[in-house]
Amino acid sequence: MLIGLCGAICSGKHTIAEYLIKEEGFQLLKLKETGLSQTTNELDGVNNHQAQASKGVENESSALPPLVFEDDKSLLDFVTRRWQGLWVMTDIQDATILHRFLLRPFFLLVSVDAPIGLRWKRFMDRCQARLLDPPPLEKFVLWNDRHLYEKESGRAKLTDLAQVRLFNSSLSLQELHTSLKTLDLANEQRLRPNWDQYFMELASLAAQRSNCMKRRVGCVLVRDFRVISTGYNGTPRHLKNCNEGGCPRCNRGEGGGVGLSTCLCLHAEENALLEAGRERIREGAVLYCDTCPCLTCTVKIAQVGITEVVYSQGYNMDSESATILKAAGVQLRQFSPPRNGLIYLEKSGSTT
Repeated sequence: MLIGLCGAICSGKHTIAEYLIKEEGFQLLKLKETGLSQTTNELDGVNNHQAQASKGVENESSALPPLVFEDDKSLLDFVTRRWQGLWVMTDIQDATILHRFLLRPFFLLVSVDAPIGLRWKRFMDRCQARLLDPPPLEKFVLWNDRHLYEKESGRAKLTDLAQVRLFNSSLSLQELHTSLKTLDLANEQRLRPNWDQYFMELASLAAQRSNCMKRRVGCVLVRDFRVISTGYNGTPRHLKNCNEGGCPRCNRGEGGGVGLSTCLCLHAEENALLEAGRERIREGAVLYCDTCPCLTCTVKIAQVGITEVVYSQGYNMDSESATILKAAGVQLRQFSPPRNGLIYLEKSGSTT
């Protein structure tokens, strides 16, 4: 695994790299500095100032010196031959190079951000520790904007492509390390999803096709790790779409469970079952749905011989559905994939 860390000035990239090196056994990799000139003198100012303030930060992260490579090709060749190792880098600065890394199945891009006031404080502390004059907040904000949003070299082009985005508002190293340990950043499922994660992603993708005004739901039917059919909720074929007024009940905005007998929308599970047909389902079929099935769908699932139901989000009648499925001998379980997207690194009890 190769983790690439990118993000704003003093967001905590090197601190997270240090944690991975000392606590998780990662090795730091670096690209040889090219000395390419920046676009403006002002941008030179932040880079030079930051370079002085950050001097030694990476080398202090590990008892082992970083492995330095002439270019991205030699670095990728090195990791490709040792892809089962644990590698980390913090100096990807070019979008073209990043795209080459993203093509590799062992690469995970992680962006790091933090409140700008906290990042300014961290930068001042770093400057003072190295006997440098820290910049005023206004100048730091200008530096930050150019660092992230400069048209040709802004880091926002990189952070927008991150598979995992960390918001590092931690106020102490202990707090940060506790959050990182809980997060398990090196979980290999972030690189290659397991079967549950793969099929649930397909169900979530199917849900994006839904036109139901009440709730988007997607479903995938699987047997022997092969997709039999997919489905999403909406009005039957040849009828006007729900979001075009095809189902009066959904368009009235009634509460969940109200007026179901007048709803014209087929549920995602129903559509998947109808598409597959009983002859293709047979024993051993697994139904993946991004929402726990309702009672109406549950009895149909039991009837056609589904072996297992896997869902990600709860519904308002989960317990009733679970009772029916248990009586019918159908296994029901909830699947929670590793957290990606925006993740807050702070004391426990905070929301993500």
